[in-house]
Amino acid sequence: MTGVKVTERASNIEYAIRDVIVHTKDLIKSGKTIHYLNIGDPAAFDFKTPPSLKEALCKAIAKEANYYSPSEGIFELRQAVANKEKKINNVDISADDVLVTEGISEGIQMLLGAIVEKGDEILIPGPTYPPYISYTKFFDGTPIAYETIEQENWQPNIDDMRKRITDKTRAIVIINPNNPTGAVYERKVIEEIINVAGEYGLPIISDEIYDQLTYEKHFVSAAHLTSDVPVIGLNGFSKVYQMTGWRLGYMYFKGEGTQLAALKAGVEKQCRIRICANTPVQIAATAALNGPQNFVKDIVDRLRQRRDFSWKRLNEIEGISTTKPDGAFYIFPKIDYIGTQWKTDMDFVVDLLKETGVLIVNGSGFDPVYGNRHARIVFLPPIEKLEEAYNALEQFIKKHTTAK
Repeated sequence: MTGVKVTERASNIEYAIRDVIVHTKDLIKSGKTIHYLNIGDPAAFDFKTPPSLKEALCKAIAKEANYYSPSEGIFELRQAVANKEKKINNVDISADDVLVTEGISEGIQMLLGAIVEKGDEILIPGPTYPPYISYTKFFDGTPIAYETIEQENWQPNIDDMRKRITDKTRAIVIINPNNPTGAVYERKVIEEIINVAGEYGLPIISDEIYDQLTYEKHFVSAAHLTSDVPVIGLNGFSKVYQMTGWRLGYMYFKGEGTQLAALKAGVEKQCRIRICANTPVQIAATAALNGPQNFVKDIVDRLRQRRDFSWKRLNEIEGISTTKPDGAFYIFPKIDYIGTQWKTDMDFVVDLLKETGVLIVNGSGFDPVYGNRHARIVFLPPIEKLEEAYNALEQFIKKHTTAK
């Protein structure tokens, strides 16, 4: 029988956020309760999709909007995105600058597929959202992490970023608000990143899916701060509109020049290959953007309470320290006992899961250097559920670190 060859690019794909789930299978079979603090899915907790959006989706299906739509996305949605970006983020784009994707993850894949060739380098924040690492490698490129400074609430280190640029660098990625740290970048820092990108003739890839989920700090889009440095913005409907399983996102291209136009054309061709994004969901997303937005404040208020509780409670646990997130719904604590009591952060995460059922994500999955000795925790569950999980975490650490 002829053997089936699997490519290295497929075999080597990693996605820490979901890779840890494989360790739950036997535990679930044994009846153990799992505390899922690993995936940033609001709809899986008590943040439910607004009824008006569900009604819009059902109405679109009932009206037979079940056909292929334009590969770049329906015009009404792309126009609604342009309007939203102007109103919320003060970014001037048109519907023609927008491409609709099946979630932001597909947008990352298509964009890196259009910009990365063998040997190319993409600058990413360390730590970062894992698909930027995985897809860069998938297309035979090299992800290069620049430091974000934990002691400064994970703000990018501009000097370190500059040192990482070579003649192989093709783009600078910023994730703001940041996943996994919850950092919201200072306006001055974003302006400095824009200056670096302009100096070296590089585009900025700006991941902004948590743009409306901020607390004390105000989000500022990179595309708002520049008119000459090309910015490709990535966003979607999963986090703010609780449409995670509906899988819809978008990207926009802001800037001039033939190179940016060629990049957009390269992404458009990939959109055509996959035919189109889900048509009824696009119609519902249009209704989401054009409808009332008052529910967003309620989401932020509830998340702020859970953020405050998580920050206070985790810092009370001996051996754990964490900065306070300014956006998104993740907290990224440092665990002092990794490297001593536990050899790696993955060992810590797996042992914690097996003993307590608390499922979090190893920090090295977000970057082997800047994420090391950390873990990402999702604070989406209600406070009573978070308290239960954090109590179990504290008892677990005490059990393994108290001198006998």
